[in-house]
Amino acid sequence: MTVTLPWARRADHHCFGCAPGNPRGLALEFEEDGDRLRTEFTVDRHYESYPGVVHGGILALICDETMGNLVVLRLGVAALTTSMRTRYVGVVRIGTRYRCVAHAQFTEGLVRASAEVLDPDGALVGAATANYHVTRSLG
Repeated sequence: MTVTLPWARRADHHCFGCAPGNPRGLALEFEEDGDRLRTEFTVDRHYESYPGVVHGGILALICDETMGNLVVLRLGVAALTTSMRTRYVGVVRIGTRYRCVAHAQFTEGLVRASAEVLDPDGALVGAATANYHVTRSLG
């Protein structure tokens, strides 16, 4: 079942990663998977790097969106990325369906998260880790 993000119904919601009304965005939708959050995605040629290959920055964005939204859904407040490290393990192809799964560790004053991007066979093609600063409101 698709998760509704706290700001999804706001008229000014134009997030490049997850707003369904942003014509240039990815319109990612998220589902809870136990204590994890996941999204499935297929990227078209608008986000291409080498011919037929998804630009690495787009893959990093998808990981960040999935991890950050997990933090928001668990804590009920906005989370800003303070640092992120991305590993590219395989080729992510245009027009192929992938899955990103995020997990977070919540400790006093710090949120650490990780994400994996898996191909249709479940093989790892990318991963990211990040730290998040939690803000007071969704503003």
